[in-house]
Amino acid sequence: AVKSRRRQPIRRKRDTGVTVISRCSSCWALMTVALGAIIGSAQVAFGAQAAVGAQAGVSTDPTVGARAAPGIPPAIYTDPPRDLRNPARMEVLHIPTAGVKINGIAYLAAGAGLHPTALFFIGLPGNEKNLDLVQAVRRAGWNGITFFYRGSWGSPGVFRFAHCPQDAEAVLTYLRTPSVAKDLGIDTRRIVVVGHSMGGWVAVETAARDHRLAGVALISAADMSKDFPGSTPHPELVKRLADLTESLADVTPEEMADELEAHAAQWRFDQAYGRIVHVPVLVI
Repeated sequence: AVKSRRRQPIRRKRDTGVTVISRCSSCWALMTVALGAIIGSAQVAFGAQAAVGAQAGVSTDPTVGARAAPGIPPAIYTDPPRDLRNPARMEVLHIPTAGVKINGIAYLAAGAGLHPTALFFIGLPGNEKNLDLVQAVRRAGWNGITFFYRGSWGSPGVFRFAHCPQDAEAVLTYLRTPSVAKDLGIDTRRIVVVGHSMGGWVAVETAARDHRLAGVALISAADMSKDFPGSTPHPELVKRLADLTESLADVTPEEMADELEAHAAQWRFDQAYGRIVHVPVLVI
């Protein structure tokens, strides 16, 4: 249950390319505002997606068949018109990185042609996979891509924090490969990354290096230099991390703590801000 609270205003900093959303009254409201902002901002930047179902002769109006819900994107609560010729589908991905192939899933939107694509970065250890947002983004006419870092959730390799941004870069390289982009219907000019918790840190690190991204969304992003080693003594940090290793391979809580402490000065958000000014950023 969510306690009723007085709703606080939503702050948006559009002149800097950063949209900040805070203090929603409930988890549902947060998801509604988040998805609305992601989809709405994308439609402004890229133009409305009107290709879904065009070859099948169905309506491309996303509100057709949906109940009236002012202010809430229909993709949150209803499917788009069915496209019999080019239906929505899923594809299992095996993505090469550092000599292994990590696991991924592509949730591909209905409709012929290329689609804008959202690449999702999970947190630590990734129990929350944000698949509700992935499905909603797909209903809005986007592809949604998820994957698991090396050494997590069955992906081969050893888990290390430093591997996560490397794997993100490898996934983007894979998705931009012409044959892969064609098979998955990805418009490589319109790829955004969405990071939750630790995945928010991965998104910041990725955007700082990749100047081809069309946008970045951060959901409760974790500043790995402050949220962990910066505020926690070493023994407590080890104990805290011990509760987050159940789905991680070949790593101990001590190794994780040591890695975070060794990179505390390097993995600061404020070290990356100046390197992501080239891309629109949504902060939730």
